[in-house]
Amino acid sequence: MSTKENFLSDMKSGERMKLSLMVMRILFRDSSKVVCILADRSGEIKANLPNKKDDIIEGRVLEIEGIKDNNLDVKDYEFVSNYNASDYLPTVSRPIEDIMNDIEDYTKKYILSEEAQNLNDYFFNDEKFLERFKKGIGGVSMHHNYIGGLAEHTLSVMQVTEMLCAKYNCRRTEIAILAAKLHDIGKIHELYFDGPFKYTLRGEMEGHIVIGVEMIDKAVMSKPEIYSEDFIMRIKGCVVQHHGKLEYGSPREMRMEEAFILNYADSIDATMNKISQIKNVTQSGTWSEYDRRVETKLYL
Repeated sequence: MSTKENFLSDMKSGERMKLSLMVMRILFRDSSKVVCILADRSGEIKANLPNKKDDIIEGRVLEIEGIKDNNLDVKDYEFVSNYNASDYLPTVSRPIEDIMNDIEDYTKKYILSEEAQNLNDYFFNDEKFLERFKKGIGGVSMHHNYIGGLAEHTLSVMQVTEMLCAKYNCRRTEIAILAAKLHDIGKIHELYFDGPFKYTLRGEMEGHIVIGVEMIDKAVMSKPEIYSEDFIMRIKGCVVQHHGKLEYGSPREMRMEEAFILNYADSIDATMNKISQIKNVTQSGTWSEYDRRVETKLYL
């Protein structure tokens, strides 16, 4: 198995470099060129490649020669068949166990009632769940689209939720913090993260909100005597409503204080993560490309 020595993060703007990258998504293809997202574990970049034989597909690894600007202009490439997949999947920059330890600190501080602790422990004391959660991605392309992104996003949403609850004297901070921790658990089944990131069939059919509510229902049914009706209603309500509006994918619009707080915390972190990614590929003092997540181009 070949050893990857150069990574995308090592490339400087305007520099010609030879390195191997995985094809994550095909954006456009015609007889002369292919526009796609290429990545390794250090990050991803939009690239323009010559279309030699119409054989560039998602999941293939390419040894490319190109020049990095805002995008990557590839002059030539060859296919790589012997490689370690972990070298090519974008990964959170911070150690995942540090992220999980911080999540646990917030849990110990705010998740205090018997029903909240039991619901939390149903998931986070389960090794199979934890394995998928720690590898999970926050999205295919919109935000936190890297291994460990789900945990990183979850921690950030818990942190922002804590600040909003304190600032505005939330009546049910425990509910809000626990909902922040559980709001995206459905993504462990919605999104495929062992190769080029994409939606699973279940993800396409149901989406992470529906999947998350199904997971919570299953947890509640394991010990139904523990949970009050109000607790179940509020936790599930937060998960259902956390996208805020029907047009953003919420089955219901926000109808609780906790849901408003969770929605704003989720939106802030998702948006700022995307802006951080745009900053990583845009020189200071220049305009970024238009980004559909933030619905503008940014002067950075």
